[in-house]
This record gives sequence, structure tokens and C-alpha cells, in this order.
Amino acid sequence: MTGLIVAMALGLTAAMCGAWVLQRYTRNAGWIDVVWSFATGAAAVAGALGSGTAPGGRQVAVAALAAAWSLRLGAHLWHRVAHGPEDARYVNFRHAWGAAYEAYMFGFVLIQALAAFFLALVVLIAARNPAPGLQPGDIAAVLLLAIAIAGEAIADAQLRRFKAAPAHHGKICDQGLWRWSRHPNYFFEWLVWIAFALFALPLPAGGYAWGWAALAGPLLMYWLLVHVSGIPPLEAQMLKSRGAAFVAYQARTNAFFPGPPRSGA
Repeated sequence: MTGLIVAMALGLTAAMCGAWVLQRYTRNAGWIDVVWSFATGAAAVAGALGSGTAPGGRQVAVAALAAAWSLRLGAHLWHRVAHGPEDARYVNFRHAWGAAYEAYMFGFVLIQALAAFFLALVVLIAARNPAPGLQPGDIAAVLLLAIAIAGEAIADAQLRRFKAAPAHHGKICDQGLWRWSRHPNYFFEWLVWIAFALFALPLPAGGYAWGWAALAGPLLMYWLLVHVSGIPPLEAQMLKSRGAAFVAYQARTNAFFPGPPRSGA
């Protein structure tokens, strides 16, 4: 098991260093997100299946769902990066970091590798839950993960269609799921990691103490999305580019957790 964990850590570090080289060559840091999605998924699948023995049903299910999450997200980001401008967050980083951009970006990708490693460990822990058969937590996890992947895909598709319409140029997407949350794609991404934690938890009761450590996955993802690399830099850029219109959108729409728009805001 130690060898597998070390291999996951080294593989993710190498992948994200490669992402740094790729973004430097292409001048588009969005490729970092693409590599991160595929690399995290690959490490998660390896962690779920790499026990050295024939994998059990739970291991296969967790690995399959991790692969589905990774392929869906990675393919979406690939299409966006290959056919669009650089992500607003990275444009903001370029302006803020100036001549030190590449050095800071290298540190950034190493932090991304560390985050990916912890998330892949969550999947490994989930797959190693020794509870026999199909437990209530497993059923809840499968249902929640299906909802999360579908919800994130719907939010991404709604935003893509909105941006593609010439009449919406320069406007803020406040349709569909984006009417209920300013970042519904982030919210559903967070649900993905709650689902993996549910696979790991010893429910309804059991002696798998490591299962509780999987709660670090959704906690880490929430912190990253809401307080670090997700909402803050993106909304800072939106305030610069959309001004008062985005302030009004902030006033009537929840940032993360979906809820009815606030009338009269």
C-alpha cells in the first residue's frame, strides 16, 4: 500500500510539472485544469484498484465513478481551453504576478498536485471500505454522485449555450441553474466529493476508522472552491469586466449553495 501511495504522489507531481511546461509553451494556463482533471482521475482509479489482489465490487464501482467524473470534467475543460480564451482567473494572475508569474505558477501547480493527491487518497479510502455487500451509504453515494456529475454537466452546457449566443455578448448568465447559484458547477463539483466520502463512511455502523478521514475531501474542495482558487479570483475578474451588472447579480443570487433569487435585491 505504501508503494502505491508513493507512486500516486510522484505521478501527480510529474503530471502537474508537465502542466506547467504545457501552459508556458501554449501561453494558456487553462491547460493546467485539463491536466489536473485527468491526472487526479488516473490517480484515483489507481488508488481504488491497486490493492495487489482482485478488486471487489465496491472497488470497481468507486473506480468507475472516479473515471466517469474525471473524463467528463477533463473533456469539458479540454474543449473550453482549446476553443476559447484563457480562463479569467489566470488572466488575473498574469496581471497580478507580473514578471514573477512563471515562478508563482510553478508553486501553484505544486499546490494543485498536493490537492489532487489528497483527493485521490479519499477515493482510495472509499474503495477500501471493508463493509460487506451493498450498504446504505453506497446506495446514497451512487445516487448523489450521479446527480452531481449530471448537475455539473447541465450547468456547464447552460453556460456554454449562453455565451455562444451573440445577443448575450458582454452579459451575465442568469438562466437555468445560474439563476439559483452564481457557481452551480462548483456546487455540484463539491457534491462529487461528498459522494466519495459517503462510500468511505462506516454506515450504518462499523469499525472502519479510516472512513472518517474521507470527510477531508469535501472539506478541502469547499475551501478551494469558495475561498481560494475558485470563486474569489473569478468574481474579482467579473467585477472588473461586468461592473454594476455583476454587483446586481451578486445581490440577488447565492454565491455557492443554490436558492431562489432574492426579489427586489
